[in-house]
Formats: sequence, C-alpha cells, structure tokens
Amino acid sequence: MSRPLPVLSSSLSHTRTRMARPNQLHEKRSELLPIVAKAFAELGYRRATTAELAERCGVQQNILYRLWPDKRAMFIAALGYVFDLAVEIWSRVLAKGGPGTTAARLLAYESENIGKFGNHRIIFAGLNETDDPEIRAALAGMYSRYHRFVRDHVVDHRGKRGKAAAEEADLIAWAIIGLGTVTTISKELGLQDPSARRMTMHSMGSLLLDGSAGTGRT
Repeated sequence: MSRPLPVLSSSLSHTRTRMARPNQLHEKRSELLPIVAKAFAELGYRRATTAELAERCGVQQNILYRLWPDKRAMFIAALGYVFDLAVEIWSRVLAKGGPGTTAARLLAYESENIGKFGNHRIIFAGLNETDDPEIRAALAGMYSRYHRFVRDHVVDHRGKRGKAAAEEADLIAWAIIGLGTVTTISKELGLQDPSARRMTMHSMGSLLLDGSAGTGRT
C-alpha cells in the first residue's frame, strides 16, 4: 500500500479518506477472495468458520466483517469468484486459437482438466445450502450464466439459427453441464481413472455437440 499524502487540512484529509475507502475495500476483497474461496472449497460452508477464514487470510475476523457483512456474503462472493475465474481461464484457452470451433476447443480443454483446481467443491457445498434463499439465488444465477456461456458456443458450433435451433442448443448446453458434473463426481469418488474420465467427457460431449437433442438421436 502506498504511503498516504501529507495532510493539508483535517477536512481535506477526511474527504480523501472517504473517497479512497471504496477502492481500498475492493482491492482487499480481490486480494482475499481466492483464499476465502479455497477455504470454502476445502471445508464446505458449515465447517469453514469465520475464525478459520480469518486465520487463512492472515487477518483478524473484524477485517473480514468490514469487507463482507457475514459468512453467507463471503460464500456468495466466493461462488462468483470461481465462476469468473473459470471464464477467465476459458477465455485464455480460446485466445490461443487452434483447430475446431470454440465449443470443440473448450470441450477438449475440460476433458483434460476437469476438476483440476478443485473449485467445483464450493459449488457442491452450496448445493447443500439451498434452503438458504440467498445462497440458492446465487447458485441459480451462476448456473444461468454458465448455461448462457455454453449455449452461445453450442450455437456457434452447430451453425443453426431459428427458434428450433435455439431450443435444441438450450438442451445441449444443459446436457453438457450435466456431463461435466457427473464426470467431476466420478473424479471425486475415484470411480474412473483419468483416461476413462477424459474419454467420457470428450466422447459424450462431442456426441452432444454434433447430435440432435430434439429427436433423441445421438
């Protein structure tokens, strides 16, 4: 953090502090969010106490409460963070270019790296808290954004337009999300070795991208 400017007057100092504070809070949230998200992913929502979160962040609990009103808000912020991080990673993958459509390249990447960072565990933890309306709404919003992201790439991959094509892309996008979830569960439980998981994700994902959801044909 940079050294504060000399105080010219008490009123000017107060104004500067008041103006700088939102940026400082934003920077501190951005600094601590990866740590908070990792803690929730490892411990789940209920076991991750604010004392544990503060210890991992290297701050006092009151600092966390200055940044977020409560643990629920910390968890919801962490959900947003892991989704934004995923989109950032996918964007970097796409920026490299390569053969095939963007959907095909993303599928290839996920087939190799699904569950690699462990961030999916925070989503699983959130699904256990859907009796909390705020967490439920945050998860629903995150999945809606995820679906739109996948659907847009499915539409581009298939090159079809019109109402029927849009409805089909919606179904395919949800099916791909479901496939990713099942494959991740398989990883968590050790039900498939890495090569089998890659084959499941890539082969079934390719069938979904190139098949027809509306007719039942794969």
